[in-house]
Amino acid sequence: MKKKIALVTGGFTGESVISLKSAAVVEKTIDRDLYDVYKILIYPGNWYFESVSGEKIPVDLNDFSIQIAEKKITFDGVFNILHGSPGEDGKLAGYFDMLGIPYTTCDQLTSAITMNKGYTKAIVADVPELNIAKSIQLFENSGQNRKRIESELKLPIFIKPNNGGSSIGMSKVKTWEELPEALDKAFAEDKQVLVEEFVSGREFSIGVFRGKGEITVLPATEIVSSKDFFDFEAKYTAGVTEEITPGRMNEEEVARVARIVEKVYEKLNCKGAVRIDYFLEHETGKFFFIEINTVPGQTETSLISQQVRAIGMDVKDFYTQLIEEMFEG
Repeated sequence: MKKKIALVTGGFTGESVISLKSAAVVEKTIDRDLYDVYKILIYPGNWYFESVSGEKIPVDLNDFSIQIAEKKITFDGVFNILHGSPGEDGKLAGYFDMLGIPYTTCDQLTSAITMNKGYTKAIVADVPELNIAKSIQLFENSGQNRKRIESELKLPIFIKPNNGGSSIGMSKVKTWEELPEALDKAFAEDKQVLVEEFVSGREFSIGVFRGKGEITVLPATEIVSSKDFFDFEAKYTAGVTEEITPGRMNEEEVARVARIVEKVYEKLNCKGAVRIDYFLEHETGKFFFIEINTVPGQTETSLISQQVRAIGMDVKDFYTQLIEEMFEG
């Protein structure tokens, strides 16, 4: 008997566009000899499965089931590829926990914490060899907070929504005159905003996953952007950014990064595949943690897919490992 897997996508934020692209790749790549896959689209007040004929079949939220031609279909597990809320911030995880349905991503608590950049940094701060840029977490956009930023931090600074993804609402501020507009932009996306000092370094993104009971650290991708920083355009527009996989690091750096990111994965009690962004500072080579993404993109060109292929692994086998691992949990 093939296991029935719900592939959840869509979402409540601007990242739903990326989620749909990721889901399309997972849907066509996943091993159909092992799994029957049903793509479930989740939008505010509208959860449904779309049949081949285009009919939208609503999801029964009492048990997360669908009814196709008099037949009730329940799911053995969920492949979560829903970026942003509610797939990445713990809301869906909590719902599936209550129904006893396993899923491929981090649990409710880890998902909720890691969506908050400030809280995540506080938790990983004592991981050996890991450094964190000096930052301030803001809960309101006030003149008093602007003064605090100017007195406590040195320019240039990054301003980003604390719970956002895909670099939406993010700015690099080089003069204090730019500060009010950057804060307005970030607060338009989120009620909490993180302001942090700029670290001058080479930027990398690295995938880590648990499969067959073991944590695997994938080769890092080096991000070389023609833009000032890796913003939404740099992430999703061809030609703006050069992505080098494996990234250019010496043996010591490769070993040290692997040590650090495995510790971060364990410390945050991660499940499935996550992606960790970091800098290696120019002068010192020190590792500076940027953020963690617990539902990383799975498009053809996404970093995780590149990294999986770089170790000679088939992306289809990678998905199988993620699915089988969730049943072990």
